[in-house]
Amino acid sequence: MAIRENFTDTDMDVWLNEKRVTEIECLVPDLTGVARGKILPRAKFSQDRGMRIPEAVLGMTVTGNYPTEDAAYDRAISSIDRDMILRADPRTITSVPWATDPTAQVIHDCYFSDGTLVDFAPRSVLRRVLKLYADKGWKPVLACELEFYLTEKNADPDLPLKAPIGRSGRAETSRQVYSIDAVNEFDPLFEDIYDYCEMMNLDVDTLIHETGAGQMGIDFLDSDAMGLADKVFYFKRTVREAALKHHMYATFMAKPMGGEPGSAMHVHQSVLDVKTGLNIFSAEDGSPAPIFKHYIGGLQRYTPAAMAIIAPYVNSYRRIVRHTAAPINIQWGIDNRTVGFRVPDSSVQERRVENRIIGADANPYLALAVTLACGYLGMVDRLEPTPMTTGSAYEHGFELPQGLPEALRALRAEERLRDVLGERFIDVYAAIKDLEHQEFMTVISPWEREHLLLHV
Repeated sequence: MAIRENFTDTDMDVWLNEKRVTEIECLVPDLTGVARGKILPRAKFSQDRGMRIPEAVLGMTVTGNYPTEDAAYDRAISSIDRDMILRADPRTITSVPWATDPTAQVIHDCYFSDGTLVDFAPRSVLRRVLKLYADKGWKPVLACELEFYLTEKNADPDLPLKAPIGRSGRAETSRQVYSIDAVNEFDPLFEDIYDYCEMMNLDVDTLIHETGAGQMGIDFLDSDAMGLADKVFYFKRTVREAALKHHMYATFMAKPMGGEPGSAMHVHQSVLDVKTGLNIFSAEDGSPAPIFKHYIGGLQRYTPAAMAIIAPYVNSYRRIVRHTAAPINIQWGIDNRTVGFRVPDSSVQERRVENRIIGADANPYLALAVTLACGYLGMVDRLEPTPMTTGSAYEHGFELPQGLPEALRALRAEERLRDVLGERFIDVYAAIKDLEHQEFMTVISPWEREHLLLHV
C-alpha cells in the first residue's frame, strides 16, 4: 500500500472519523501468512490501544495445531500461554471494501510485556533485517510480480481444481499466456479487484494472464520492504474476497493444478545509498559495481538453506520442476527467465536482481526478509557469484532442496541465516513446518489409491 509516512495514532483516529468507521479488523500476520487477530467496535479500539492475544497464535501450523515435543520451540514460546500486546501500525490503516458496514483494517506489531518486539513475529523478522541495512547506510527498494489462479468453487478437497467459467460460458482448455481476451473473460471480477485496491490505497500496476489455465499475475510498484510486504498481505485477502463475490476461488498455492505451471512471487531487489539516493549496484561509470556481484553471490550461497521459508509447504516443491517456468537451481543471468536470479535489462539507477525462486504461497514478510538477508550476507562477506549462465538453466542440474524435510535440515544447519534472522524465529518456524509435514504424511493421496491399491 502507499505508506502514509509519519501517520500517527491521532491521524488514524481522524481518518476513522472521516470514514465513519464502526468496526476495525485488527490483523496480525502469523508465520504461515494467515491473518489472525480480533474485530473490535470503534469505541473499543480507541479506548483499548494495545489489545492482547496469546503468544502461541504465532506458533501454529496452517492447520491450527501446535508442536508438542520440540525442545527448541518450547524454549521460544512460553508453556504458560502468555499474552502478546498488539499495537496498531497507523500507516497501515485502510478500508475493508467488501464489508457491509463501514469497516477498517489495520496491521499490528507484536510486543512482549516488557515493551520489546516479539522476535519471531514475521514483521519483527523483517524489521531485524532492515536494521542491518540501515546500520550500513543502505535502503532496499523492492518490487514484485505475484501470480495466482482463479478456479471453480470446490467444496470437496478430494476433487481436483478446475479453471472457472468465464463470461463466454466456457472454461479455458488451452494456454492463454498474455491473452487480453482471456483476461476479459473475468472483467467483472477484475473491475472489483481494481476498485477494492483503489479504495485500500494499494499500489498495484499491470495485470496479465499467465501461462496456466485461469492463472493471472499482478505487478506491484517499487516500495520499501515493509510497505511491499503489507501490500501483498492485504492483496491476498482482497483477491480471495473478490473471487468469492463472483462465485470463484482465488488461490496462491504454489501448484494448485496438475499439468499446469506453478505460481511464484518474483521479487526485484536493488539497494540505495541513503545519503546520496544512488543505487549502490552501479559504479560511477555506470557499470555493475562489485557489490552487485556480491549480492548475487549471497543469493546463490544462502538461498538453498532459505528454501523452507520461500517454499514453505509440501505443495511448494511440486512447482520446482524442470521446464515449467520455475527455476530448479541457483544460476544467474542477464534477461534470462530460466535462471533463479535474473538481472533484467535496466538503466544504471534501476539496476536490480530478480529472485524468481520464491513461491506465491510464501509469507511475504518472511520471504522479503530472507532474500534481503541472503543478499546482505553476500555483500558484507564479499561473496563471488558463479559465472553467468547464457543458455537455458533448465539444462543444469537441481541445486535446490526438492522437499520440505531436506529444506528444513538445511535451514537449521545454516548458522549465518540463524544469526541474521534470529535464533528463536528459526526454532519456532522449523518446528511448525516439521509438524505440518508430519500431518501431511498421515494423508493418503489419490495417486496412492489409484496405483497401489490393487497392484502391489
